[in-house]
Amino acid sequence: MKSRKRWLSTFTLLAAFALIASACSDDGGDTTAAPDTTAGDTTAAPDTTAAGGVAAEDFKLGILLVGPEFDQGYSQAHFEGAQYAIEKLGLSEDALISLDFINPADNPGLTPEGVAADMISQGADLVIFNSDDMRDGAFAAAEQNPDVPMVWVSGDSAWTDGKDYRADLTNLSNVWGQMIFGKMISGCAAALTTQTGSIGYLGPLTNDETRRLVNSAYLGARYCYENYRGEDPDTLEFNVTYIGFWFEIPGVTLDATQVVNDLIDGGADVIMSGIDTTQALVRSGQRADAGEELWAIPYDYVDGCQEAPDICLGVPYFNWGPSYLEIAQSVIDGTYSAEWQWVGPDWDDLNNIDS
Repeated sequence: MKSRKRWLSTFTLLAAFALIASACSDDGGDTTAAPDTTAGDTTAAPDTTAAGGVAAEDFKLGILLVGPEFDQGYSQAHFEGAQYAIEKLGLSEDALISLDFINPADNPGLTPEGVAADMISQGADLVIFNSDDMRDGAFAAAEQNPDVPMVWVSGDSAWTDGKDYRADLTNLSNVWGQMIFGKMISGCAAALTTQTGSIGYLGPLTNDETRRLVNSAYLGARYCYENYRGEDPDTLEFNVTYIGFWFEIPGVTLDATQVVNDLIDGGADVIMSGIDTTQALVRSGQRADAGEELWAIPYDYVDGCQEAPDICLGVPYFNWGPSYLEIAQSVIDGTYSAEWQWVGPDWDDLNNIDS
């Protein structure tokens, strides 16, 4: 895996992006871009290269999805990324093995390691766990199948400085995108749009990732509210409610639609989503259709605006295809290694599905 494709956090929020990019490149300002973020950061643990390879025509990819396959959000973005890899490899749809709703609430009888074992028995040469919540299952699966390359998305087991670093798991890689940029741009768009001076954020659960993204959205909003609208940033309201999981599970999490209602009733006229599914946009669109002046910013999926395009300001979305293709090709070539990749956007062509 010598090359580093730039694949994540691309957006349709191009007007806001232009403003943010200009601000970040201003020699007189206090904000500077970190070096080499376009190519992303990659680390590999020593002595982690897998041996052998797989005949290209026999390759199979298994992917475990935390949510529904067609959620118009996070899991669908992963599923379509896996489809992209299979298509680019010239393989049939039978080369993709997938199972959705892999979480304890929806499927308490399933374990990620059990699902992975089943996929391997069906011939999977690479197994992807698409959620941070699958950590323990990914670890168990990697331990039980040391010769099968795997990916734990959003994890840090292959990063020597990671909280969950596992030098012994030489068959488990990690990949994630620098979505901090997407959330920063989204926050800017929200701040440039709000008429009430109040932004609502529909959050998932709380962990390092979600706090980082909320903070990025807030800082982007605050910066643009002050520097492009000329308003006092201390007067900008930014209210966050976490529902308790990546998407709504009745009886387990808060009701995402009710949370959106509460944020709007509290004065927010722009609702940002941090969850895997579409309630922020759908409910805002319903209330806008009833006569309220509202906007929303969904998350995760390239077509995330389609359920209420008239009020959608754009979407920060993940494009998993190029990285999944690169990892799959490394398995075929026999060059796979356990790497941690935190990949930045393709700043030269944000919406290029091949980069």
